[in-house]
Amino acid sequence: MQTLTFRVSGGDLTALRFGTGPRLVLAVHGITASGMQFRAVARHLPADWSLLALDLRGRGGSDTMPGPYGIDAHAADVCAVARQLAAPVVLTGHSMGAYVALRAAVTAPGLVDRLVLIDGGLPLPAPTGVDPDQVLHAAVGPALARLRLTFDSLDSYLAHFRAHPALSAHWNDDLDAYVRYDATGVPGAIRSRVNADAVGTDGRDVIARAASFGDDLLRWAVPSSLLYAPRDALDREPGMLPEPVVAHWVGATRLQAELVPGTNHYTIVLADGPAQIIADRLTACTDEARTP
Repeated sequence: MQTLTFRVSGGDLTALRFGTGPRLVLAVHGITASGMQFRAVARHLPADWSLLALDLRGRGGSDTMPGPYGIDAHAADVCAVARQLAAPVVLTGHSMGAYVALRAAVTAPGLVDRLVLIDGGLPLPAPTGVDPDQVLHAAVGPALARLRLTFDSLDSYLAHFRAHPALSAHWNDDLDAYVRYDATGVPGAIRSRVNADAVGTDGRDVIARAASFGDDLLRWAVPSSLLYAPRDALDREPGMLPEPVVAHWVGATRLQAELVPGTNHYTIVLADGPAQIIADRLTACTDEARTP
């Protein structure tokens, strides 16, 4: 793994590069995650591929980057990085990162050879009259609560993750590396490197502007892939993307959807078997990706 920085508006964005191959995947993580989320996927790429995983503003190595936050701001950062790579990329995003990747693709379509959405990217309108903060809390409440906590040691921080209902049965070296990368602080005050204010802004943006992502899907006329999990962020059924929502957008666009069995919202990228499936879809032949 190589740590790189890219100049974007307001400062330098951190990215993690896995592999040395000339064909490139540009990956965008979820709302409380970091680029380390894609370590397992990167390991399964063919030798002629590499994966560049961004740390979005307020996360990982970009935790001190100032705002603005929100989907448009993150998409602008993705486009800025893609331009500096000087070649079209395969673009992917998980969860909130899928919305960012979709927005970046429609903003600068010439930068993207192929778009792969992972358990995100589809509009999920909130019930009428419900405060977006209530919806946000229902969706990522436990993850938000973690951002306010401090821990006595790195071991206790790891133990907190290992007890998570979506992760406990799937713990592996990639999850261990992911948590270690997220941790910062001194013994007695270990905490996450994720900025809670950034998470709040980004989450409210996804909820309040849900319809705009439907517009993006209709504008993006290139065949694209969606991989989604049958279980949610707490390992419960149904998943984050209900089947009727998936079916609607598959019927309305050129999106091809694939359920990844036995996965939840996190393990779809962090577990070994699903990571192999995602790597295979990311590196599928791009020559026909833009065929009308």
